[in-house]
Amino acid sequence: MQVILLEKVDNLGSIGDMVKVKSGYGRNYLIPQGKAALATKINITKFEAMRADLEKRAAEELENAQKRAEHVKEMAVTIAVKAGSEGKLFGSVGTFDIVEAFERAGCPIERSEVRLPAGPLRVVGEHEIEIHLHTDVTVPVTLNIVADE
Repeated sequence: MQVILLEKVDNLGSIGDMVKVKSGYGRNYLIPQGKAALATKINITKFEAMRADLEKRAAEELENAQKRAEHVKEMAVTIAVKAGSEGKLFGSVGTFDIVEAFERAGCPIERSEVRLPAGPLRVVGEHEIEIHLHTDVTVPVTLNIVADE
């Protein structure tokens, strides 16, 4: 299936690229999310007419993500959870807990923006996580997990 990308997509291309994707990926994700359109003659002419608007919107989104990144970099987030004497947590800290901690700290983020490279966190200590705000903006953050008394 041949599509025209209407916005930058990770590992696929940027605005205006004509790419070939599997039909399920195009039909079920790219087109319904507004990230792509079928590469027909009519859609190609429509895209060329609105290309400047799409590029302007993409630049604004990138600028907003960079502003948010500056705010997120300054955050020192600590989560207190119940833990055993050896430092193992009773349960784990996942994306939902991290989003709540950021909201309490005054910096709202979405669950989909949190990246946990090693999966849910299960021990007390400092952990490196990533906040993925835009396809071009990923912010490393140190998350401190402490034992709750």
